[in-house]
Amino acid sequence: QVQLVESGGGLVQAGGSLRLSCAASARTFSTYRMGWFRQAPGKEREFVATLSWSGVSTYYADSVKGRFTISRDSAKNTVYLQMSSLKPEDTAIYYCAARPRGSTLNRVDEYAYWGQGTQVTVSS
Repeated sequence: QVQLVESGGGLVQAGGSLRLSCAASARTFSTYRMGWFRQAPGKEREFVATLSWSGVSTYYADSVKGRFTISRDSAKNTVYLQMSSLKPEDTAIYYCAARPRGSTLNRVDEYAYWGQGTQVTVSS
């Protein structure tokens, strides 16, 4: 059984910061790699960030590069998304998702499991 639980969303002013968390079981954390996606009203779900299988490299959407940082804490079976310099266009529901080894890192349909999402709202 795979369960992903996101937390850390909320309301923040433009230019502010938030840190999102995605907690998983030890088995899930070791078997899959986590990625972050987001979906704004009326728009398709889009890739935000993920880690390589080794955890050495990080990958980001161009829209968030330089502002967001993904990291992992294996002791806590948790992946984080640190978001800084937030913009109103970052407003969306943010989802944590898990992909198996060998899958494409930035495709929605390559991720096998999804959390319920956490709302991030950035005011202007």
